[in-house]
Amino acid sequence: MSLKHPIIAVTGSSGAGTTTVKNAFEHIFRREGINPAVVEGDSFHRYDRAEMKAELAKAHNEGRNLSHFGPEGNVFEKISELFHNYSESGTGKKRYYLHNAEEAAPYKQDPGTFTPWQDIPQGTDLLFYEGLHGGVVTPEANVAQWVDLLIGVVPIVNLEWIQKIHRDTAQRGYSAEAVTDTILRRMHDYVHYITPQFSRSHINFQRVPTVDTSNPFIARDIPTPDESFIVIRFREPRKHDFPYYLNMITDSFMSRPNTLVVPGGKMGFAMELILTPIIHDMMEKKRQS
Repeated sequence: MSLKHPIIAVTGSSGAGTTTVKNAFEHIFRREGINPAVVEGDSFHRYDRAEMKAELAKAHNEGRNLSHFGPEGNVFEKISELFHNYSESGTGKKRYYLHNAEEAAPYKQDPGTFTPWQDIPQGTDLLFYEGLHGGVVTPEANVAQWVDLLIGVVPIVNLEWIQKIHRDTAQRGYSAEAVTDTILRRMHDYVHYITPQFSRSHINFQRVPTVDTSNPFIARDIPTPDESFIVIRFREPRKHDFPYYLNMITDSFMSRPNTLVVPGGKMGFAMELILTPIIHDMMEKKRQS
């Protein structure tokens, strides 16, 4: 952890909705005049798309588990190395994973490939990571130890699956059956490498639907924000002004001394309300250091 070169990580599994939190942070960075070094978690996968397909077939034949959730499918040591280097010097190595033709075109590469590793330029105010493993810990790599602010994004698991099925079928062209197979294949790594991160996070945002999601594999649509509540858990509640939150967020309430519940449609507002003073304080400490 570093006062001079702070690191913020937003972590959540595929389909969890980390992009919503990323948008909230972008608004805060713009208002606060912060220049972040943005790092995408997908860039730390071990294999490109073609390689992963071949490795999955090999793992299946050998009876091994392989997924983008676990250590075999990622280079956790590279995340830890980047975070360590950035916390000390304000720089480090990053690359991009090119998901589609639009992203790949400027680099004149095929979709599903990585760009070369490059140095993060000096002079950024903080490092912002968004992806699967911002708080992962294994015997070989402790990523969480370098993070100054770790945010978990954790819809209840059925809602998470619904969001993933709809995203992957509508935007990425997969069949519902293929997405279901992926969910099942990833379950071991989900339990051992994704969920433990949410015990290390400083704040968790969990979306809980108020409609029936008991069978996510036949759901025709994703529950809307107005059909949900956001359960926000704080690891250090004494550092937060809950009366202020309750006054500012209509229809919010406390369910436990460390847990705030807000209407789903207020998720973005709640994030900015809660996170802005934390980041402002982080930048003040950086300047003083």
